[in-house]
Amino acid sequence: MPNFIQRTLNPTWYHGHTQKPPFFEGWYYKIISADQSRRYAIIPGIFLSDDPNTQHAFVQVFDGVSGRATYHRYPSDQFHAAPDKFDIHIGANHFDNNGFTLNIADDQRHVRADVSFNGQVPYPVSIASPGIMGPFAWLPFMECYHGIVSMDHGMAGSLMDDNDSIDFTGGRGYIEKDWGKSFPAGWVWMQTNHFDTLGSCLSASIAVTPMLGRWFPGFIGAIWHQGELYRFTTYTGATVEKLDVSDDHVFWSMKSGAHRLEIYATRADASLLPGPDRVAMDKRVPETLKASIQVCLTPLAGGKPLLDSTGECAGLEVAGDIERLLKAVNKQRSYSA
Repeated sequence: MPNFIQRTLNPTWYHGHTQKPPFFEGWYYKIISADQSRRYAIIPGIFLSDDPNTQHAFVQVFDGVSGRATYHRYPSDQFHAAPDKFDIHIGANHFDNNGFTLNIADDQRHVRADVSFNGQVPYPVSIASPGIMGPFAWLPFMECYHGIVSMDHGMAGSLMDDNDSIDFTGGRGYIEKDWGKSFPAGWVWMQTNHFDTLGSCLSASIAVTPMLGRWFPGFIGAIWHQGELYRFTTYTGATVEKLDVSDDHVFWSMKSGAHRLEIYATRADASLLPGPDRVAMDKRVPETLKASIQVCLTPLAGGKPLLDSTGECAGLEVAGDIERLLKAVNKQRSYSA
């Protein structure tokens, strides 16, 4: 079985082989058809609890156009994960970094899918910075860890949702994951890889982040554009200049040592999806794939923007205690838990 160092240096792998409850781990597949008219999120995972009645594996299927979301529960012994690579089986469903197959047939939904990926853009991993979490990935006491499997890739294949057949060949996809003991008390998350320039991607989140009895507004932001990765994160010394959240938008401005990133996300109708805390998978994640995100990435030294475009088919979550998060961002200091 992989040790702590091996697991940390491979954030896409399953991390729960030696974990004690409470523990969850889930992967998020976002798939968008070539004409952008069909949008799905497929979310496989596992929730481990001291209570055998609540411990289970799951596959969530979210139609981002209709807003229909279904949660398909499996006994935990039907979850199987390879020890040394990202390779997951849940019942008759299979997931890895090259694609997924679905075989779901219950009283909620019948879903069949065989979707493969090509041209994946993995998030870089090094000893000093093992993925999007950076050096925080080495800390064994974080409440929630985050990983990006592929920032952007092409697709081939189809999905049958009840009697609706959807061709995803030529579309674009994205994969990320979370694991730990609980989702944060409050967070904003956004993602899009549907800009004017093919292959550009934004993934960013800011959350109430507990640490050693206190908490702070931890944030991770990444722009992949024209073969270069631009990072805006707490651990790289970037700062949040402004965060504003209203019923219809999120405005977020960040500054690193060399660049400024300004984001204006237009909110859209959201569906409530189950997400983990320490005791249960409750409906607490407002999810949409109908947001749009205007992004402007500029060098601080001056000159024209490196990226000034609007990303469509965007995922957006504004969840939990947002007021607590906004106050912390404005004051830029840590708070007692």
